[in-house]
Amino acid sequence: MQRISTADSYAAIIANMQQAQTQLSTASNQISSGETATDLQGYAAHAETLTAMQTVNNQVTGYLSQDSILANKLTTQDTGLQQVAGAATGASQAINSAIANNTGDTLMQSLEVQFQNAAEGLNSTYNGEYVFAGGQVNIPPVSVSSMSALASAPSVASVFQNDQQITSSQINQNTTVQTGFLASNLGTPLMTALQAIQNFNNGPNGPLTGQLTATQITFLQGQIATLNAAAGTLNGQAAQNGGVQSQLTNTQTDLTDQQNTLGTMIGNIAAANVAQASANLQQAQLAIQASAQVFLALQNTSLLNVLTASGH
Repeated sequence: MQRISTADSYAAIIANMQQAQTQLSTASNQISSGETATDLQGYAAHAETLTAMQTVNNQVTGYLSQDSILANKLTTQDTGLQQVAGAATGASQAINSAIANNTGDTLMQSLEVQFQNAAEGLNSTYNGEYVFAGGQVNIPPVSVSSMSALASAPSVASVFQNDQQITSSQINQNTTVQTGFLASNLGTPLMTALQAIQNFNNGPNGPLTGQLTATQITFLQGQIATLNAAAGTLNGQAAQNGGVQSQLTNTQTDLTDQQNTLGTMIGNIAAANVAQASANLQQAQLAIQASAQVFLALQNTSLLNVLTASGH
C-alpha cells in the first residue's frame, strides 16, 4: 500500500526548508561582510565581552588621535623654546664679542636681531594658535616688535598678553601631564636684560657705540650674567618639554600595542571564518534542494493522487 502524506510531513519539510534558508542567509552575510553577525544578538554569550572590548578600543583610538596632535604641538614648542634660549645665548655672545673687541659699533644691531628671534619664538603658533599664550590662544603673547618699543613699555610685564592658564593634557586613561608654558615665564628674564640694555643705550652713559667706556663695560658684564642665567633656565624648560615628548612617545607606543591586541581579540570574536561560512553555505543550499525534492515527492503521494490512480 502506498504511503499517504500528512500535514505533519509537510510541516516538517517546511520547517527544515526555513531552517536551511536561515543558515543560507547567515552564511551569505558572513561571507559578504566578513563578520560573524550584524548585531550583538548574533554573538550570543560573547556580546558583553565584545561590547566592553570595543568600548576600550574606541577610547584607545581617541587617545592616539589626541596624542598625535599633542606631539606636533610639543614639536612646535620645542622649536620655540630652542629659539628663545638661542636668542639669550646669542645676546650674551654679542656682548662678549663687543667687550673683547672694545667696540660697541654693531652691538645694538646684534641685540635687536636676538630680540626679534626671541619675540618670534615666544609668539610661536600651532594650527593658528599661540602655544605660549595660555588660554589667550588668539592673541600674540609678546606685544612689542622692537627693543625701542620694549624700552618704552611701562614694565616688562606689560609687554606680555598671555594669561596664567598652564595647559595640561591627559595622554592616556591614567596619566595627565603639564604640556604648556607661558611666554611671560619664559621671556621675562631675557626681556628684562634687553630692556635694561636699551635704556642704558638711550641714557646718559650711552650710546653703546665706538670704544666702550669702563662704565659701559661694567654694565654689560652684569647683563652677561643675567643673559646666561636666562639661557640656562630656558634650556631647562626645553629639556622639560623634551621629557614630555619622550613620555608621550612611549605612551603612543603602548597605546598602539594595546590597540593591536584589542583588534586581534575583537577579530577572534567578530571576524567570520570565511572557509567555514562557505561550507555552511553549500550545506544550506543542498538542504534546501533536498527539502524541495522531498516536498515534491510528498505531493505525488497525496490522497488525491491515490484515489485518481485507483479509478475512484
